[in-house]
Amino acid sequence: MIKDPLYVRFLYETTPGRVLLKVLARPLFSRRAALFLDSPWSRWLIPLYIRLHHIPMDSYIPEYYRSFNHFFTRKRNCLYINPDLEPSHFISPCDGYLSVYPITKESRFHIKHIDYSLKKLLHDPVLAARYQGGLCLIFRLAPHNYHRYCYPDNGLAVKQVSIPGLLHSVRPAALKNRPVFPENARHYTVIDSENFGLLVQMEVGALLVGKISNHGGRLMVERGAEKGYFEFGGSTILILAEQEILDIDQLILNASQKGLETPVTYGEKIATRMATP
Repeated sequence: MIKDPLYVRFLYETTPGRVLLKVLARPLFSRRAALFLDSPWSRWLIPLYIRLHHIPMDSYIPEYYRSFNHFFTRKRNCLYINPDLEPSHFISPCDGYLSVYPITKESRFHIKHIDYSLKKLLHDPVLAARYQGGLCLIFRLAPHNYHRYCYPDNGLAVKQVSIPGLLHSVRPAALKNRPVFPENARHYTVIDSENFGLLVQMEVGALLVGKISNHGGRLMVERGAEKGYFEFGGSTILILAEQEILDIDQLILNASQKGLETPVTYGEKIATRMATP
């Protein structure tokens, strides 16, 4: 488990930090931060960020970065999707740290001591009810991760929803102190997938900028095709799967049951479709 940085623990675990957080988590503050991070004046941050997070720049397309956010949304020079994957294999939509939580019959899941309601998360009680007894997959993207993401399966994008909100951190220290996901700004796509039933793929903004930039206009989607990217701020992707659809790889499941995250990579197989009786 990666330890939360000092500033996150200060903001979420101390009284002065929580007072400051009321300002920092507001979208207005993040929009002002974005003005700087989108400007040429932010370029000096790039070499510091590369050294701090040990980013292997030879893995990315070489180009001149106009701003820090231009660098943060950089593209890899090669995205490897295993050609031996079968249609029944479910892939990770991103690089990050994965946790898997069961969804109860009341359309809820629990992280630490926080109780999350799918009705509040989706703003759609009918859709929330479909995932009773299913699974919630949470992918937390760390600062060093690639911040572009893809679709996990072929299918039809039947619904797109954007929900405004705050921009809390998505680090573990925040998750154990606040119901972050229903409070944060988020966007979700409902996918009628070829192999895994009706999926919800949700992108959640986070502290500072956390802007979600999805490629719009797609009706038919393809496994491994880029769905969009996050700008600076750290981010999370949630996937909701219906009951008896995904057989999660055992190592991932064991780690999640112990409260641990599993590192995963873009396009990696993380589950298999359950066999129908």
